[in-house]
Amino acid sequence: MTFKLPDRDELKTIAASMGLTVDNTLAETMLEQLAMFGGAYQFMDQLEDNLPEIQYPDRSYRPPDPEENPLGAWYVRTDLKGRDSGPLKGRTVALKDNIFLANVPMMNGASILEGFVPDFDATVVTRLLDAGAEITGKAVCEFLCVSGGSATASTGVVRNPHHHDYSAGGSSSGSAALVANGDVDMALGCDQAGSVRIPSSFCGVYGMKATHGLIPYTGIMGMEAMLDHVGPMTTNVRDNALLLEALAGYDGIDSRQRQLRVHKYTRALDEDISGMKIAMVKEGFGHPLSEPGVDRCVRDAAGRFADIGAEVAEVSIPMHLDGVPLWGSIIIDGLWQTMRHNGLAMNTNGINSPALETFMSGWQDKFDRFPVNLHLILMLSKYLERYQGRYYAKAKNHLPRLIKAYNDVLEEYDLLLLPTTLMQSKKNPPDAPDPAIDDIVFLAFNTVLNTCQFDISGHPAMSLPCGLRNGLPVGMMLVSRHCDEPAIYRAGNAFEQSYNWQKI
Repeated sequence: MTFKLPDRDELKTIAASMGLTVDNTLAETMLEQLAMFGGAYQFMDQLEDNLPEIQYPDRSYRPPDPEENPLGAWYVRTDLKGRDSGPLKGRTVALKDNIFLANVPMMNGASILEGFVPDFDATVVTRLLDAGAEITGKAVCEFLCVSGGSATASTGVVRNPHHHDYSAGGSSSGSAALVANGDVDMALGCDQAGSVRIPSSFCGVYGMKATHGLIPYTGIMGMEAMLDHVGPMTTNVRDNALLLEALAGYDGIDSRQRQLRVHKYTRALDEDISGMKIAMVKEGFGHPLSEPGVDRCVRDAAGRFADIGAEVAEVSIPMHLDGVPLWGSIIIDGLWQTMRHNGLAMNTNGINSPALETFMSGWQDKFDRFPVNLHLILMLSKYLERYQGRYYAKAKNHLPRLIKAYNDVLEEYDLLLLPTTLMQSKKNPPDAPDPAIDDIVFLAFNTVLNTCQFDISGHPAMSLPCGLRNGLPVGMMLVSRHCDEPAIYRAGNAFEQSYNWQKI
């Protein structure tokens, strides 16, 4: 579609909708004045899209065979090899299916995007391939990535490898399930509320949401630029640090990337943790939805840190609880604006996909295809328009208080420690045309209550498995100062090497 200015009658209709009365003479005058803008847009129509060059163009894809997809975790299979050498040589990686992989279908868990094929590679794709990794497929994620459960993807339920009747967590459901099941060595997930850490907790893998902007988000479908994160998911701490080394750093495109410090993360792995100070966040435990078994398991894990040389104490950060409504007020309005612009992230620099914007156009006409949790969120978003961004603005005004509350404790302590999720995995709703609303909504929303705060604060936060209860993993979360991922890896590796979490 090419640009053309409105005609006289269209302009009068637009003016009337905005409370302005325009007669024929004034409309003609206005159109004469608008001609300069029309010329600018016609000039833009003549320009190429100026998308990044595809560095590894030799690629193919296929649908997964049923026998290789018992968890429902693969969306599409690929065999895309990178350089012949590099730190990730020989490692297989799955991409969450909101990450652009050029010329390979991407559905972002949503039937409304079925048939969409990205027109360029995300920066993280090129970095993986430059490091020698092999991308073996796209992992199923939840419908437009808006769920902490694993039952909203249009392709069906994603199953937990530890018990197939249970949730894998979300929204990076397929990524966690594939890593935990041994189908890939590593995976990438994305996190706006906990979507790397929640499925890592449920499936028993290591998931890092690094400092906001540390890994470029270029070429990834997001929700709200200020809290979009992409991060590594692995079976151990060492691989997680290695993968972050390959991904971290400026790409010169993503304006989320500001004032970063990039480290050699693997160097921190073998450092002694004697004298490290770890603060258990009181407000992360004992919530009305907290499961006592989860709290006990994570407190026991904190005690094990003390056994191997760290100093552990409990601290109170009351604003941790306030962080949930602050996050909600930001993401609801932020997601609505992104949806209104057909997936285009506003107010941030970066590469945009005209193909995606075209494919998303008209999503309102397909609203009946959306899962119930998104019905709730988007109807609330539409309703909130009458408040004209009041709550988004107020949440942004109070965000520095939340960041300071964490930073004040992190001036004295190296790490914060708390359960990743308040509960263990729950049963997936039964496969049915209309699964129970309560089942979908509970995991979609209540899994984020300890994780979402660090998306808006930007602090690095990692989920580590710390035990099994009733055959299902329990996740512990470590949080550090901005850009101090080495502190998390240092402590996390010491914990992993000292204890077998699957026997705890």
